[in-house]
Amino acid sequence: MSEVAKLLIDGKELTFPVIEGSQGEKAIDIRSLRQETGYITFDPGFGNTGTCRSSITYMDGEKGILRYRGFSIEQLAEQSTFVETAFLLITGELPTREELTRTSVYLNDFSPLHESMKAFYQNYPPKAHPMGILSAMVNAMRSFYPELTDIEEEMNKTYLRIISKIRTMAAMAYRISLGERVVYPRPDLCYCGNFLNMMFDSAVVPYRLDDDLIRALNVFWILHADHEQNCSTTAVRVVGSGKVNIYSTISAGISALWGPLHGGANQAVVNMLEKIHNKGFTVKECLAKAKDRNDPFRLYGFGHRVYKTFDPRAKIMKKVCDVVLSKLKRKDPLLEIVQRLEEAALNDSYFKEKNLYPNVDFYSGILLRAMGIPTNMFTVMFAIGRLPGWISQWKEDVADTEMKISRPRQIYSGKQKRDYIPINKRTL
Repeated sequence: MSEVAKLLIDGKELTFPVIEGSQGEKAIDIRSLRQETGYITFDPGFGNTGTCRSSITYMDGEKGILRYRGFSIEQLAEQSTFVETAFLLITGELPTREELTRTSVYLNDFSPLHESMKAFYQNYPPKAHPMGILSAMVNAMRSFYPELTDIEEEMNKTYLRIISKIRTMAAMAYRISLGERVVYPRPDLCYCGNFLNMMFDSAVVPYRLDDDLIRALNVFWILHADHEQNCSTTAVRVVGSGKVNIYSTISAGISALWGPLHGGANQAVVNMLEKIHNKGFTVKECLAKAKDRNDPFRLYGFGHRVYKTFDPRAKIMKKVCDVVLSKLKRKDPLLEIVQRLEEAALNDSYFKEKNLYPNVDFYSGILLRAMGIPTNMFTVMFAIGRLPGWISQWKEDVADTEMKISRPRQIYSGKQKRDYIPINKRTL
């Protein structure tokens, strides 16, 4: 007999089936709860609620495990490239050499923007945030490029078109914000090399591509490519459940990623480190302020809602960060603060009891800073990396016959029924 969960409510015993995932996770299927009892569950933030079945990403927060399509994040970061990982997430399997070559050709072919889209950039205010520009521009793609068809090859071209053009859009937004000429993609460069060249090449001082920096960017984007049902991914699935076009759906994901509690966390870490450096706080003072609930100071980059031991991405990011800083021979005072904070926190009983270990954002901001990426572009970098994950989650959601349009319930806590009083009869 299949395992069931029993619920006693209003003197009546109800049974609900238990669903088990491929890694042993268990869930109580309560889809019939409201219909049978009139009750709903109350779970702010959905921390205990499974909204879908997914075969894309597996996480075990207790053991610090992260896998894409069954492959460990450690192996992918060490041996794969971002383009190959994107192919894996979207299709479900690693590409053959021929498939990878064809994918790279499409990514280069799709890089240029429609001429009419370029004019949009000139009309954004000079201080417009790149994330706002990126979200709007991706949404605008629906007017310039074809909608998805049911032909698999054309669908894959649409996915690659978005992945290719988001890189061009991001670099273009940065160049125009500085009043510099736009640099276009080169067919001889890889995805990551092209992005760095489009960002930093100059007619005065040509940008010299470095294999270690290209590798670092590959790893950065691989580590951010997907992360299960987080805020922005859930936004993509919720918006997509209304059968919205993929461009607007991805635009919604970008907007959800913008916040400091999600994609903006690495920017918050750098801002925090700059504040510590400028005010001359000692590490001891920082830890004390972080423990004081009445102190507005927040120690960003420690702890994670899912990982209860360590963030496996953080270990990888730390190694990459060390390689890049050593290669560039840069002495970053913020990195010294990072190292002292890390050592102190890992040996502090309060942080150990609360499982407040350094997460990926603790190091990623320092890496991007060392590579010359401006702080206001940090979340844009995150969005480029997360794009394959959003596409694969959207694709899976659309194909799932169990899924319906998202419609959460609520517990109403407002006033009861009242009678309307005309304004001339209301008392002051």
